[in-house]
Amino acid sequence: MAGTLMDRYPSISDLERRAKRRIPSFAWEYLASGTGDDWLVQDNLDAMRRIRFLPEFLKGEINPSTSTELFGVTYNAPIGIAPVGLTSLMWPGADAALAAAAAKHRIPYTLSTVATEKPEISGPAADGMGWFQLYPPKQENLRRDIIDRAANSGFTTLVVTADVPWPSRRERQRKAHVRMPLVIGPKLITQTALRPAWTMALLRRGMPRFRTIEDYPETKSMKTVAGFATASLGNTLSAEYLTAVREQWEGPLVVKGILSPEGARRCVELGADAVQVSNHGARQLNGTVAGIDALAPIVAEVGSDVPVLFDSGVRSGLDVARAIALGASMVFCGRAFMFGLGALGDAGPSHTYEILQDGLVNTMYQVGCTSLDELADRLI
Repeated sequence: MAGTLMDRYPSISDLERRAKRRIPSFAWEYLASGTGDDWLVQDNLDAMRRIRFLPEFLKGEINPSTSTELFGVTYNAPIGIAPVGLTSLMWPGADAALAAAAAKHRIPYTLSTVATEKPEISGPAADGMGWFQLYPPKQENLRRDIIDRAANSGFTTLVVTADVPWPSRRERQRKAHVRMPLVIGPKLITQTALRPAWTMALLRRGMPRFRTIEDYPETKSMKTVAGFATASLGNTLSAEYLTAVREQWEGPLVVKGILSPEGARRCVELGADAVQVSNHGARQLNGTVAGIDALAPIVAEVGSDVPVLFDSGVRSGLDVARAIALGASMVFCGRAFMFGLGALGDAGPSHTYEILQDGLVNTMYQVGCTSLDELADRLI
């Protein structure tokens, strides 16, 4: 094929279309679906598009800088890799590729508790760029051990997920028979046979497994581990629980999944160093607010001294600029990076970053901004 990757796939939507053609249907349904009738997935995107800029010209030479500092670490751009569960279901070996891209481009990469690689592997691979997302375990000893493993593996920031008090009703996933362990039958075999690149990657890397969690049950069978994860994670987070996490974790602490100003303020009062505005990519409650609509009120509530991070509905560098303009200190993407993996395999995360970074820089040129701080002045 002629041309560079940017010539062939200049947008996240290009990666999305190619990924759908390259990964099995059950994996695609897990990645792309929300919950209910999925209207909030589209509403996240539509709400983002309503955020507009008014360019300022006659600025002379402009040399935009996207470098940003957060928690004492300098990142090349305010673009991060959001935590995603069952990563290797969408592309075998996904976590290694994501960690490598984060290390290469010096951006944060968040490993989920229910991703498919251990913190002991992903932490060193991320080379100081690793963050760890905690699905709050019910048992104190389990919580303490997982947090200690993250700290000892080089993860710098702990992200506590608040917005999964209970498993959501993901109807599309149910109809697609998305479950762990995978049920090997005619339907699955047919779907994988139609996606040879994914299948070959699976043969090289092995079946998806909850590698962080599998160390705890008596056996490592996927059925046992999946049942253990369901029974042991979530439906636990409270003020007292967050206080206990704060007492154990010595680094920066982020609470993810906040949509109300009052909730954000409460998290800060309990010791959080930042909050992450998110509706979980529209995967938990189909009847809540679009993520971007919740951002500015939370920024106003917690004040300029508390970083506010953002994810949900980000598909371009322009979207990153929109969230930064509304007060986000860092903008995370989950599906966008997974689309890259599905489309291009191990090369996908780096190309995804390059699309987002190039789009952000281009937006800054177009609206007349040298620094990220100036984007807020260009909002209509």
